[in-house]
Amino acid sequence: MASVNTSYLTDSGAGSAVSPSATQTSGRSLLRRADGQPVRVLVVDDESTLTELLSMALRYEGWQVKGAADGHGAVMLAKSFEPDAVVLDMMLPDMDGLAVLRGLRGHFPDVPVLFLTAKDAVEDRIAGLTAGGDDYVTKPFSLEELVARLRALLRRAGMTAVRDDAVMTVGDLQMDEDSHEVRRGGQVIELTATEYELLRYLMRNARRVLSKAQILDRVWKYDFGGQANVVELYISYLRKKIDAGRTPMIHTMRGVGYVLKPAVAA
Repeated sequence: MASVNTSYLTDSGAGSAVSPSATQTSGRSLLRRADGQPVRVLVVDDESTLTELLSMALRYEGWQVKGAADGHGAVMLAKSFEPDAVVLDMMLPDMDGLAVLRGLRGHFPDVPVLFLTAKDAVEDRIAGLTAGGDDYVTKPFSLEELVARLRALLRRAGMTAVRDDAVMTVGDLQMDEDSHEVRRGGQVIELTATEYELLRYLMRNARRVLSKAQILDRVWKYDFGGQANVVELYISYLRKKIDAGRTPMIHTMRGVGYVLKPAVAA
């Protein structure tokens, strides 16, 4: 598995990079346009690796994604793509993000724009929001946070259908993908970002055996130097929080992988 530069991600967010093939898993909770079609997001950043990671994360949500590496390309692409939301880097090779925002809003006055910036000065944030940006995230950031921000922007803009599938349920285990709240038997369970992402993958594939390789590719998506035992480590963390004192839901299939399924009453 090739290494990638994740210097613009937080430790918690690096685990959110995903494989496009993961969008084919069953049981995922989707946010869609009001007409039932997939949400369309335009990602504008001149760092190709970052654009690729963002695109994979957003496609995992079931969204359509296109990327542009400069401002002029972004405005031209937006005309044909007609995005529902835009992730826009403030610093581009041909123009700054504020100029791109003006170009986009000339054609799409209501499209939500999430600024992505390495600048964290208050005046830079104010400038972006005053110019018409809807929100911002500052590098380093987590992919999980960025997706949550986009979901919130789309809902506030009224561009998505009312969802009745935000909560995944497997037995007495529930995960709200909007609030990121996890409960088992009604009791709230606190998880780290990586634990949450691992559990979400297991729940989206409930009753399916997942190999260590599949879990590594989905949850971490970068080189661990052959330390595949990181999967065993995080499975043990989850078991302590999900299964401790309860009928187990996470099971090891020796030589194959792991599976999550509803607890069988004793």
